[in-house]
Amino acid sequence: MDNSIDAKSNAEQDSELHPLEQEILDEYAKLVGNLDDLSTILAELAANPSMQILDSLRGLERKTATVFTLLKASVYSIVLQQEIRDEDGGGREA
Repeated sequence: MDNSIDAKSNAEQDSELHPLEQEILDEYAKLVGNLDDLSTILAELAANPSMQILDSLRGLERKTATVFTLLKASVYSIVLQQEIRDEDGGGREA
């Protein structure tokens, strides 16, 4: 019974609204439906990640580890070269 009262009050409100206002409300209703659909899809993906996503993440993890290793080696090389230069410069001054 309450639903029929709500439907009547909504119908009365709809007739009182300017057409542009009604169009905006309709667009908001569509947006809510689309966001609900998106939320459902994202929840399914989060619960059951696809093999393609997992494989891509594993590949990304390997690449990240390789870059990190190369970065550490480069920093070590720069520090070592700087120490060698400092030792050579210190030996010449004495």
